[in-house]
Amino acid sequence: MLKQSLQRVFGYAAFRPGQEAVVESVVAGRSAAAIFPTGSGKSLCYQLPALHLPHLTLVVSPLLALMQDQLAFLRRHGIAAASIDSAQSREQVSEVMSKAKAGELKILMISVERLKNERFRHFIAQVPISLLVVDEAHCISEWGHNFRPDYLKLPDYQRQFGIPQVLLLTATATPPVIADMRAKFAIAAEDVVTTGFYRPNLNLLVEPVSGRDKLRRLVDWLSSRSGQPSVVYVTQQKTAEQVAEHLSRHGIAVSAYHAGMPHEKREATQRQFMEGRLNGIVATIAFGMGIDKSDIRNVVHYDLPKSIENYSQEIGRAGRDGQPSDCLVLANRDSLNVLENFVYGDTAERDGIRCVLDELLAAPDGQWELMLNALSEQSNIRQLPLKTLLVQLELRGLIAPRYAYFAEYRFKYLIEPETLVGHFDGERRQFVEAIVQTSARARTWCTVDFDALYRNHRAERSRVVKALDWFQEKGWIELESKQMTEVYSVLRRDFDAEVLSGELHGYFKQHETSEIARIHAMLALFASDHCLSHRLADYFGDHDAPMRCGHCSVCHGLVARLPEPPALPPLEGQDVNALCGDFIQRYQALKAGHPSAECLTRFLCGISVPLFTKLKAKGITGFASLEDYPYAAVRTWVETYSGACS
Repeated sequence: MLKQSLQRVFGYAAFRPGQEAVVESVVAGRSAAAIFPTGSGKSLCYQLPALHLPHLTLVVSPLLALMQDQLAFLRRHGIAAASIDSAQSREQVSEVMSKAKAGELKILMISVERLKNERFRHFIAQVPISLLVVDEAHCISEWGHNFRPDYLKLPDYQRQFGIPQVLLLTATATPPVIADMRAKFAIAAEDVVTTGFYRPNLNLLVEPVSGRDKLRRLVDWLSSRSGQPSVVYVTQQKTAEQVAEHLSRHGIAVSAYHAGMPHEKREATQRQFMEGRLNGIVATIAFGMGIDKSDIRNVVHYDLPKSIENYSQEIGRAGRDGQPSDCLVLANRDSLNVLENFVYGDTAERDGIRCVLDELLAAPDGQWELMLNALSEQSNIRQLPLKTLLVQLELRGLIAPRYAYFAEYRFKYLIEPETLVGHFDGERRQFVEAIVQTSARARTWCTVDFDALYRNHRAERSRVVKALDWFQEKGWIELESKQMTEVYSVLRRDFDAEVLSGELHGYFKQHETSEIARIHAMLALFASDHCLSHRLADYFGDHDAPMRCGHCSVCHGLVARLPEPPALPPLEGQDVNALCGDFIQRYQALKAGHPSAECLTRFLCGISVPLFTKLKAKGITGFASLEDYPYAAVRTWVETYSGACS
């Protein structure tokens, strides 16, 4: 039955390694995990079972580009699939929801953040679901390289929505991460299928190149491979633009691709590349997740990747057709500080953590309502580490997530209010009249007053939201919602905020140390004198790769000795007051105190945090003036400056 569907729907004569075992586990009703290298066909492990399961398959995917690419594939093969994402209009979302409710969809793809949406949760609770699929499932593990706090809530969502089984998919899980994933979803060891990470057609090449010679070497490399589909990876958006422009001037047709580009331009660039009308992309890591282009012949890392896991993912986009493909790292230590600064910028300051704890303690009636944007700005903690902090408070039993809602709903009538009310009788009519009467109208839009509805009519918020959704589905109103608010129950207040701030700051510092070590482990891989293919496979627990692959730079006798970055003047010769004086003045005017050593270090190294946006720090003299120096060295130097710490 499964092989018939494989042939009839997908046109494949046989399964790839590992696929059949995963598919059989899922169709038999068991939860499973597929740990396959990039490009080895993980997606089929849910696409095929979805055809044989009675209800909807719900896929949690991390990136919009990944969803769109997989949806296009599914539709080409006649499979009823859709996504709900932030790029869609309200009408498009309503249409997808209606199809899901009517049982017309086999697969629905969403981001994990969608599950915090009050309206979506009301909807999905009404839809029978056979299977929850978690793509990039390593994101659920704090041991993973791309931990996403919201992923920790997926086991609870599985229980809450009564989803009987789960399928985890990832390409970059080390043995500790696999153990963590299994434990969180209670997956039996025999239902975890891991295929080898060794790719015999990928030539792993590490070439030491000084920073000043990289552009020249890149031009030479790509010129000798004219017409071959190639991806050049860089760290920063501005580098993508600069490198793409340089290559174009030298007759190499490429386009930049990064998250800062307009959506339409980014989509058009990706489409041209996928269709073969463009052979070169210079991209940040925003490009490539879920991209199913089989004939990419070259992947070049112009800048160092962020980690071994990122490197593995990115080179995995080459040679999916099994043909020989080259993966080149133009290696030096010039961009090391940039990589490390991403890590340091995500370490929450102790004062910021204390600010969050004080907000928690001040929450009235055992319920804490917060808007992430506002709390991020107030605490000066970036949103991702702030989410991590909230999850840590959950894990310590201090708070429990209840739900998320949009603080503000507004609507405009597409029919007359009297006509809308006229569709109902009895108690329902009174309820709808109350919504109409209490919703303040300003020209076109009416703002819903939930407090007045509850105070005067005992109308529960959830009932009002369901009614508004229903009105929109019927085409009677156009509905908008904004200001996402997260609601937590406060379970305990019997903690010492100062002591806990220290503990949590220690947690973030430990994570910082771990991430910096991850970067240096990658450097050690590139400078290794052992077979690169074997080292890479061993890192992911694959001990079956050959000791010598014969097609990496080490096996060719070329061990990389990474050149050091250009020497910099000693920090001791710098003047803290000259570099930070204007910033300190503006900080004191806003905060009535002295910036911490951490704050000054971030200013000097050009690391963006919420406070700097408010202070317009990028326009202050001295911002990023020491970005070429190691962050840790700058911090040590600033700490010796008397009075740096408030």
